[in-house]
Amino acid sequence: MVIHMKTTLNIDETVMRQLKKEAARRGTTMSALVEAGLRRVLAGSAHPKSKSKASWRLPTWDSGGFRVDVANREELYRILDEE
Repeated sequence: MVIHMKTTLNIDETVMRQLKKEAARRGTTMSALVEAGLRRVLAGSAHPKSKSKASWRLPTWDSGGFRVDVANREELYRILDEE
């Protein structure tokens, strides 16, 4: 069962003109075009694109710097024995 609902949207007049032209060019209704666009946007929000993934970063913190040069085994073992 398919249910269609009527609603009112406030759309900028420039966007509305483009919508009318595009619907006519495609031979479809403005409603169908808006619905298709909304479905596409909503589907994209459930599955972020790789561009979105780059927008978050792993947490970082200041560890206070290095306590020992790990290449210096003697110093490394000395520090490990202290703890």
